[in-house]
Amino acid sequence: MKRVFLAAVALLALAGCSSGKDAVVQGSSFSFVSPGGKVDITYDLAQRQTAPVLAGEDLMNEGKQLSLADYPGKVVVLNLWGQWCGPCRTEVPEMEAVAKQGVQVVGIDVRDPAREVAQDFVRDRKLTYPSIYDPDGRVLLKLSGYPRNIIPSTIVLDKQHRVAAVFLRPVLAQDLLPVTQRLAAEA
Repeated sequence: MKRVFLAAVALLALAGCSSGKDAVVQGSSFSFVSPGGKVDITYDLAQRQTAPVLAGEDLMNEGKQLSLADYPGKVVVLNLWGQWCGPCRTEVPEMEAVAKQGVQVVGIDVRDPAREVAQDFVRDRKLTYPSIYDPDGRVLLKLSGYPRNIIPSTIVLDKQHRVAAVFLRPVLAQDLLPVTQRLAAEA
């Protein structure tokens, strides 16, 4: 019963965050709020806020750090995934297609307690883009207000690493490429 009550309180808190016209809280760093329960959110240039510097251990190279700061001046597609997630299994070929178009994709592998299983998943699917290994969700904690239970989800950052779009659903390459091309063309 206590769990049900806590879940209800959490849902009410999240629902309270969805009021207002903007999907961001005003300030200098990104803080996520889904306006009206939207699953596709695009931010105008004036609305964009800088994403926190997300960094963690490289999934495929133990001991090596991987950071968004490694990609200055690039549009970055940040994809939250896990090998345990059925929709992620469908989505990763789409992410690979985006990466093959020259877009920098960075994954965040979440809730995969067995690193080797996630590594096998990447090798079996011949994925070429890097992923941060985040089994306990500590990297995601830096994304203020971001729903950590929506996997897969995707955040698109502009060249200054400001949040330009959020997809709280599985995406296709055709969803991402127009967004990334528009952002790449920005001055």
